[in-house]
Amino acid sequence: MRVLIVDDHTLVRAGLTRLLQTFDGVQVVAEASNADQALEMALFHVPDLVLMDLSLPGRSGLEALTDIRMRLPHARIVVMSMHDDSAHVRDALDRGAAGFIVKDAAPAELELALRAAHNGQIFLSPHISAKMLAPLISRERPTGVDALSPRQKEILRRLGGGQTTKEIAAELGISVKTVETHRARMMEALGCRRANELLLLAVRHENDLN
Repeated sequence: MRVLIVDDHTLVRAGLTRLLQTFDGVQVVAEASNADQALEMALFHVPDLVLMDLSLPGRSGLEALTDIRMRLPHARIVVMSMHDDSAHVRDALDRGAAGFIVKDAAPAELELALRAAHNGQIFLSPHISAKMLAPLISRERPTGVDALSPRQKEILRRLGGGQTTKEIAAELGISVKTVETHRARMMEALGCRRANELLLLAVRHENDLN
């Protein structure tokens, strides 16, 4: 696994080089301190992996990432940065990054990221993944009648209108058993213990079921 390290701090590059040399099967083939040098070193050494900082003098690491991906599409690039906000992460991934880890990550995490990228996978630091998933997880899920499927709402509306299970099945072109299954699932979802409670809900939410 041949690696190019891109960071504008000499001590950081030296530390990363020493660390990566302790990883089995990893060889640091070159270092670069800015975007232009990163592309130059990448074209000369053709590394398998590029460990890239985003904060570089002049053109950013994101621009360097784009340049290298265009010229060496098979090179896998892992971004390592202090910027862990979703915008930077999405931008890096959109440009073809194979991983994104924070600079205070543990050595084991860095090794995991490099090996995952080398194997064709995408790796994100756990707390970055958590931050990006949080908005999706925290979105309010529909509850009550709003949580029912369109078919269930239709059946509930018809039940509230006084139709029998057989009549609903005939008009919707489904079996009586299917209607009964939907009714049982609706009762469970809406917390109804008896059939008449379901009918009361159907009447109460008549406007929501149309």
